[in-house]
Amino acid sequence: MSDAIRKRSGRADVIDGEAVAEQVRAEVADAVEQLEAAGVTPGLATVLMSDDPASETYVRMKQRDCAEVGIESRHVEIDTDAPQEELFDRIDELNADDAIDGILIQRPLTESVDEPAALRRVDPEKDVDGFHPENVGRLVTGDPRFVPCTPLGIQRLLLEADVEIPGSDVVIVGRSELVGKPLANLLLLRGKGGDATVTVCHSKTDDLASHIGRADVVVVAAGVPELVTDEMLTPGTVVIDVGINAVGEGDDRELIGDVAYEAAAETVDAITPVPGGVGPMTRAMLLRNTVVSAARKADIELDFD
Repeated sequence: MSDAIRKRSGRADVIDGEAVAEQVRAEVADAVEQLEAAGVTPGLATVLMSDDPASETYVRMKQRDCAEVGIESRHVEIDTDAPQEELFDRIDELNADDAIDGILIQRPLTESVDEPAALRRVDPEKDVDGFHPENVGRLVTGDPRFVPCTPLGIQRLLLEADVEIPGSDVVIVGRSELVGKPLANLLLLRGKGGDATVTVCHSKTDDLASHIGRADVVVVAAGVPELVTDEMLTPGTVVIDVGINAVGEGDDRELIGDVAYEAAAETVDAITPVPGGVGPMTRAMLLRNTVVSAARKADIELDFD
């Protein structure tokens, strides 16, 4: 079991996403050195067309992450009053730029923009977020080019926790395009990190507790604070909590997940904290996808699992 799994007597082990993300960043930094030795410097472009403060913060964090591992970062910021065509023109420029290996469209975009059209505008070979329809289709058909970063990070957390994914009964709560659907397809792929038996639950699912109660692994990505309680869970289960919800106001404001953490930790075998669980892995896997893209373009085989 990975050193990133914190053992606790009488309570669930903690799957430390910050520690696993640090391992991934170290692996990426080594891969960057391999690429640089061959004359290749990976490049990631972030595109922001929004006044959302959280998005601005997230972009800055990605730029810092790139600097830490040696990836060149470029930020494109477009005024929210600009026409959609200006966004598309800038995406086209990045598609044509050989120095850019990955393009990330920071969402949400301003309301005047057709967001799906913007995602489709990105060259699928630079779509390191994995949301272009071509890349979605490749994942579904078992030939992934880029896997969306959050599902890829969740898979890595499960592997670090020594979860035997093949044959496991995995219940995913939430069917979003960002997490639920791609994660289900990822865990269905053949191989060490797949071959799971996957159930996807959602707002129309009858008797959610019965599905959760029989699972070996529960992944909750519903965006509902403490939706999953300890009464739904059984001993031996591994819980991945993707939710991050701000509750309370002023000095009482805190971030909580989609799982009632303290009570669940008395029941299950292992659980991710909020914050510090899945979030850091999403950022780390973006870096990983970027160096994979650079290596693929340069026809370089990385010593990189």
